[in-house]
Amino acid sequence: MNPTPSSQRPARTLSTRARLLTGAAAATVIAAGTFGAVAVAATPATTPAGARTAAGGNLTHSTHLTLEAATKAAQAALAAAGKEGQKVSVAVVDRDGRTLVTLRGDGAGPQSYESAVRKGFTAVSWNAPTSELVGRLEKTPNLKDIPSTLFLPGGTPVRAGGAPVAGIGVAGAPSGDLDEKFARAGAGALG
Repeated sequence: MNPTPSSQRPARTLSTRARLLTGAAAATVIAAGTFGAVAVAATPATTPAGARTAAGGNLTHSTHLTLEAATKAAQAALAAAGKEGQKVSVAVVDRDGRTLVTLRGDGAGPQSYESAVRKGFTAVSWNAPTSELVGRLEKTPNLKDIPSTLFLPGGTPVRAGGAPVAGIGVAGAPSGDLDEKFARAGAGALG
């Protein structure tokens, strides 16, 4: 005996009672979610017992580049390299070393991307151009073991009031001096 294929069986319909129960259940779930969300939003935030709020001299404030400024700096560095026919990658990292913008120029080598990020991180971490930091390796060779750093010329910090707020790293030119020249052009675009 051949069973009847499902495409040829008559469609089953839900009884009126089943449809009403299903609709009521759905409405209950939606209402509970809506009223629950309203109740949570209406509840004022409370501080757990014993918790203290930090204030005044216990807090610091930091300045960060806007995404627009980071993009402007990266584009200026890439343009400076382009004027000299150099194929580079540019990275702008914030004060905490997080990448804000990266631009890989046409024809830039694959290694240049990561190198640019690490040079930017190194510059902002030490608030100094990476070309100046290369000399520190002679006195303290284990500096190179710090994760995410790269002690090669091509990174420069961006400062606000003397404090580092970002780092610009460039990599891919035939020399670190050129990389750093382009990084400085990026920083210079910020005024």
